[in-house]
Order: sequence, then structure tokens, then C-alpha cells
Amino acid sequence: MKFAIVLMAFGLSLVACGGSSSSSDKGGNPYSSGENSASGNASYDPHRGEGPWNADNVKVGSTLDVALAEQGHKIQEVKCASCHKLTEEKLVGPGWKGVTSRHKPEWIMNFISNPDPMITKDPAMQAQLELCLVRMPNQNLSGDEPRQILEFMRQNDGVK
Repeated sequence: MKFAIVLMAFGLSLVACGGSSSSSDKGGNPYSSGENSASGNASYDPHRGEGPWNADNVKVGSTLDVALAEQGHKIQEVKCASCHKLTEEKLVGPGWKGVTSRHKPEWIMNFISNPDPMITKDPAMQAQLELCLVRMPNQNLSGDEPRQILEFMRQNDGVK
């Protein structure tokens, strides 16, 4: 167990200290527009973020989808819990409590799927990075995983 924690910390330090912009932003990345402007980007929508999800293809019901939330919880335990608490308390990254009331579903799904373009283009995300000091690594979510995590976040925020 200690070895796994040390290995994870080492991996996070590599991601946090790498400092180079990845070549994936320059083509082939389905989430990125290829622009790297940190400010003044007229095409960036801070309410939707950068990525394939928008209000038309993200449909969230008024009640919780329990099956999706259960799958999202499993993913959270593996890919998210080492950096994020389910409360408002900061661990490495900010706590998750209340995130679904602060951001639209499509913004959350775009950010957790590929955080790099949003951190690069969104001044609010750059300010968050200054507080956390560690850039959120791309967790390589695929398929329904972003939607499952979103539903677990909704459950964490009290949606029934």
C-alpha cells in the first residue's frame, strides 16, 4: 500500500512539474480546438468549457440515475479520491461538494475528460491552479465515464 502511494505521488509530481504543453493540443485531440490562447479567446465559453459536450448532448434529469452514480463512484475511488475529497475541503485539488451547483453539467464533463485546454484558456481555472499548485492530470476517461462521474457528483451534492 505504501509503495502504491509513493508511486502515485511520484507520478503526480511528474505531471505537476512537467510544464510542457502536450502535442495533443495541436491536433488529433477531440476535445481541443488547437488554440492555446490563455486569454482573449473569443471561441471559449466559460459556462460550457472546451470539449464535445454541450447542452444538446448532455441531458440530466431532475432525479438521480442511481446506476450511473454507482459506476461513477467506482471510478471516483480509483481515479479521483487521491486528490479530491467529497466535502468542500481541499486535498490536492478542490473538494467536490457543491460542484454541480457551481458548474453546468457539460462544463464538468468537458473538464474531467480533458482538463488541459480548459486550464489553458479559462482564467478561473488558472486561478484555481495557483491555489492548488498541481495541474489536474488527464485521467483518460472514455465512453460513459464522464457522465457516470457527473452523476456521482450529483449524488454527492444531494440529488435524489
